[in-house]
Amino acid sequence: MKRHIPNFITSLNLASGFIAAIYALNNNLVTASWLILAAMVFDFLDGMSARILKAYSDIGKELDSLADIVSFGVAPALLICRLIEIQPSSETFPFLPFIPAIMPVCAALRLAKFNTDPSQSRSFKGLPTPANALAVISVVIASHYSGSEFLNTLTGSVAFLLILTVVLSLLMVTRLPLLSLKTDHFKLKGNEGRYILILMVVVSFALFGISAAPLIIPLYITASLISPLLGKNTM
Repeated sequence: MKRHIPNFITSLNLASGFIAAIYALNNNLVTASWLILAAMVFDFLDGMSARILKAYSDIGKELDSLADIVSFGVAPALLICRLIEIQPSSETFPFLPFIPAIMPVCAALRLAKFNTDPSQSRSFKGLPTPANALAVISVVIASHYSGSEFLNTLTGSVAFLLILTVVLSLLMVTRLPLLSLKTDHFKLKGNEGRYILILMVVVSFALFGISAAPLIIPLYITASLISPLLGKNTM
């Protein structure tokens, strides 16, 4: 029975991503963003439960990737698509809302590479798909709850949305070495990059509140890049 628990949690990830896509299509972008965040929680819990229960399976691995494509590829791409569609320029250039289609494609490529690359068991090569989704929903959530005119300007800028789409999509398929948040211990040695990331995120939120949410992924990339400079085996 216990071997089915991780797959059930993965299914909750997939369901959350699907419902998020429905809300995005109905222009309820904030609710869609929270559902994508819920999918991230389920994505974390299915891996943790598999490790605790020692309930690994090939089916679980493939199901996890399929769920991630929907929740962290398709759903965030639909958020960007709807944000572009509501801008006046989309009427002049009706093809613009279809450009985010590159995001789920790159997410699928990223996951296919991950599943066939054993070297990514302790670190990542390319932006993980949940990080891609977090980069998108953090802008939507921060803009909604902070009331920041700057963030509202960004979510209303087709140029920014297209640049965000292209940059995140390319980051997913690059070989850029990035931190994995999984660790076997909590000692400082070997976890320098992770603790630097936590410190930077905490300071950012202390200074800027919810407006700092869009900084999480840039800070994650920064911590990943400086981590190798702090000593060996920090990745």
